[in-house]
Amino acid sequence: MVNGVRDWLEERTGLPSALQHFLDEDIPASAGWPHVLGSAALFAFLIQAVTGVLLALNYGPTPSEAHASLRYIMTELTAGPMIRGLHHWGASCMIVVVVLHMVQVFIWGAYKKPREATWIAGCALLLLTLAFGLTGYLLPWDNKAYWGTTVTVHIMGLAPGAGPYLQRLLGADNETIGTVTFARFYSAHVIILPIVVLALIGLHLYLVRRHGVTPSPDDAAKPAKKFYPEQMFKDSVAMFGYVIVLVLFANFAKLGLGSMADPTNTRYTPRPEWYFLFLFQALKLFPGKLEVLGAVVLPNLAIVALFLVPFFDRAKAIRVRRRTTAIAMVVFAAIGWAGLTQRAVATTEPSMEDPNAGLTPPQAWRELPPEQLAAIGYFEKDKCSRCHVLERTTVGPDLAKEPSAKPSDWLIEHFTKPSPDSPDSVLTAPQKKMLVTLVTKRDDRTLEAWENPPDAAIAGAMLYEANGCAFCHTLNGSGEKMAPVLNGLAARRTRTWVAAHFGDPPKLSPNSEMPAYKFNPQDLNAITDYVMAIPK
Repeated sequence: MVNGVRDWLEERTGLPSALQHFLDEDIPASAGWPHVLGSAALFAFLIQAVTGVLLALNYGPTPSEAHASLRYIMTELTAGPMIRGLHHWGASCMIVVVVLHMVQVFIWGAYKKPREATWIAGCALLLLTLAFGLTGYLLPWDNKAYWGTTVTVHIMGLAPGAGPYLQRLLGADNETIGTVTFARFYSAHVIILPIVVLALIGLHLYLVRRHGVTPSPDDAAKPAKKFYPEQMFKDSVAMFGYVIVLVLFANFAKLGLGSMADPTNTRYTPRPEWYFLFLFQALKLFPGKLEVLGAVVLPNLAIVALFLVPFFDRAKAIRVRRRTTAIAMVVFAAIGWAGLTQRAVATTEPSMEDPNAGLTPPQAWRELPPEQLAAIGYFEKDKCSRCHVLERTTVGPDLAKEPSAKPSDWLIEHFTKPSPDSPDSVLTAPQKKMLVTLVTKRDDRTLEAWENPPDAAIAGAMLYEANGCAFCHTLNGSGEKMAPVLNGLAARRTRTWVAAHFGDPPKLSPNSEMPAYKFNPQDLNAITDYVMAIPK
């Protein structure tokens, strides 16, 4: 039966003979452990593809959804943290493996005639691997991703003549990152780059099979051996080792998620991923007008030189131990990269943001317009809860089950004098209108905050409304835009600054028309805590 199935597949697909041909490939007698890196690099790409698809199934590819969907992956999706960890650390591990593979090929001199095209395809794949890391870096849409990408866009803009066009290509005119930039990075990451990489991998494998593995000059005359079983076993061990390392990273090097990207947070210290830190540090060596030299000219010269290596070195192949110049160049490059990277880590201030700030969804009250949160306080202040206790049997209707259907005029009259023997309302007319909105148009988020109201936040919201802050400021989409939007204020200002600003605005904000507010210490703490607690 097995032979019958094999014959059926052979006649209709040719797969059995193709697999046999692949396993029976002749490789040099000198081939061994150093040659497993190519297979490991291909295996790393396949892991990235699989984990990327799993993430994409649960990812919202827009700036408004990306951060929340990633929080869902990290906090609610089964095995979500492991999948993201495998993909995140897999990107770094893949770069390491590809670089090591290129180093091995360079030291062995495996780029020499007739393998020049194989080397060029490999160099292109190295650049595309870095491009994967670069485009994927923005997709979490947290502050780290946003400001790190801002550095990339700035560097692109330094290209003489082509800078503005490159920024426009990235959808980042004037170095402003937004929806267009996000869409183009996402499209490049999940559509364009995979297609190009798959095509180049196919070309690279074809060239490797066409010209074969480079033999050592000492063993060139020895009989060739088959790829299976010895070399296949070594490749399998390398892949297994890669998986072990990757799983250990994903399991023990826990990933966080910062706060949602805030373009106004100019206090955030941008820093790219570790494999670009050397370039980040190199820019500091070329200040002012020389910045273009360090950011554009030298890196591109290095890339061109890498592609042209086979045409610079046309000498006859020699043993690895005698390729002292090539080994010295690799050591020099490694020392330079390590030194710049270490210096970048040592001189860049760490972020003050909680690395897990984005994993906890905002509490419901933090997302409410201030008038709705204040209305919850008015509800308690006017003793409405004596008859209307949420989700309990009470004298009045249970407003947790459904909002009131009474007209506004009736409700305002009811608030003023609920019953003949009840005291008059202590609320002002504007406060009664806010209370009308609360009991007639509250949504699920408002109801969630209403069920367990934070007293301190409600006190702050009531002060915010009582002092007319909404006449100038916008908070959670409510208010005017004559003054700065207050969402995300904690990322831009310290608590001490905000508290002092209430007391003397012109001192800290010259030309400010905001009046001074002489709050007592308790009220100052309440309103300061409130505005500092509202997220971006």
